[in-house]
This record gives sequence, structure tokens and C-alpha cells, in this order.
Amino acid sequence: MQSTTRRNLPQLLGEARRWFEEGLLSALEAAGATPVSPTQAQLFAVLDDEGTTVAELARRMGVTRQTAHQAVHGLVAGGLLEQIPDPASARQRLIRRTPEGERAHRQAGAILERLEEQLAERIGRETVDALRATLETSWGRPPSPH
Repeated sequence: MQSTTRRNLPQLLGEARRWFEEGLLSALEAAGATPVSPTQAQLFAVLDDEGTTVAELARRMGVTRQTAHQAVHGLVAGGLLEQIPDPASARQRLIRRTPEGERAHRQAGAILERLEEQLAERIGRETVDALRATLETSWGRPPSPH
């Protein structure tokens, strides 16, 4: 008899995120969109409409500034993002979507909605709604070690 190890919640959440990422990236590729990496797709998702600094993007993504900078550089080169001066700081630049980036962002949003509908067909609308409600609930700050 084979024993199975119970996967922890972060593993399960990671697998769920990858399911959506793979579905999104393959649908974008099929539509002939500019290819993006999973990191670039994640960056797009955490970007504010008015622009965001690389440091803030890195914090939101949970990656190093270098990783965020590389993702930004690739998206700028692909014409999806641009860098503009930050009105709040002469030393910083904001990263924001170009008009092409806005179109790609809307396209990705529509694809993610379709993926959510496909998930609801597979596991049930009630389950998807409960999952969404659970994940939208504030968890508060992570517990401290004391």
C-alpha cells in the first residue's frame, strides 16, 4: 500500500497559482500575444494603474529587486511597460503599462475570467465562490515567533 504525504497549504496554493499561470500563458501564446514569463505575468498583476516603483513591485511579488528589475526590463523591451519619472521623488522612476500593455492586461483579465469559469465547471461554482471568499478574507499580519 502506497502512503501519500499530505501536502501543506502553501504547496497547494502554489499549484493552484501555477494552474492559472499555465492556462493564462498558453492562451496568450495561442492568441499570438507577446510572450511573457510567469514572473512577468505576476509583475503585471501587482502593477498599479498609475505606476509602481521597482522596489514596491519586488515587495509585492516577494522577489529581489534584481528579479523585479529583470522582469521590468523584458516587458519594457517588449513594449508592454514604460518607465516614467516619479513625481514624488526625483531619484525614482515609476513603471506603468503602455497602451499595448493595457490591451494585454485587459486580454489577460478576460482569459483569467474564462479560466475561473472552467474551474467552476470542473469543481463546482459553490466551491470556487467559497475559495474566493476565503482568499479575500483578511488574514492579518503573519504571526510573530513570540
